Amino acid sequence: MPKVNVYDMAGKVVSEMELSEAVFGIEPNPVVVHQVVVNYLANQRQGTQSTLTRTEVSGGGRKPWRQKGTGHARQGSIRAPQWRKGGIALGPKPRDYSYSLNKKVRRLAIKSVFSDKVATSDLIVVDNISVDSYKTKVIVEMLKALGVEKKALIVMPEHNDKLIKSAANIPGVKTALVNTINVYDIVNCDKFIVAKDAIAKIEEVYA
Repeated sequence: MPKVNVYDMAGKVVSEMELSEAVFGIEPNPVVVHQVVVNYLANQRQGTQSTLTRTEVSGGGRKPWRQKGTGHARQGSIRAPQWRKGGIALGPKPRDYSYSLNKKVRRLAIKSVFSDKVATSDLIVVDNISVDSYKTKVIVEMLKALGVEKKALIVMPEHNDKLIKSAANIPGVKTALVNTINVYDIVNCDKFIVAKDAIAKIEEVYA
């Protein structure tokens, strides 16, 4: 079973805990992780881009000149794609980019990123993440004590409005609950900070 140190908010080691082999100790599967990240990004796309076709732009109700005898190329409308202010040929239209993946694939991917964070020592377990007031300084000091200098994802066992808003102003820092974490956010962060109580919930959900 993989073991990790448990820190307090001051960055001191207070204990050690064993993690579930089935969740935090598997062989990471990068192919599955890539599939799930691509799926997540596709599902985030709004798909609202739109261009006007030749039937939707104004003008062009009549043939600009007769078919033969002018020396010009034949034209049927001044709003054909080759004309200035003409319609767009084969341009994007609103569409839904989302698609679904098998549940087993998604579970394997998230276990893979959990295990990878443990293997690379980027998983930091904190005994108790508590904020008494809306103070960004408290979270900044905690991150500094834990040696976090870049992007971080903080996972809470339950909703904590003070913690969420205190971390919201820090660039590169995101907060999440056990039921809202996703593969993309974990891959995208440099340090994966999890409250000790949240570890138990993660193992309960994904074991």
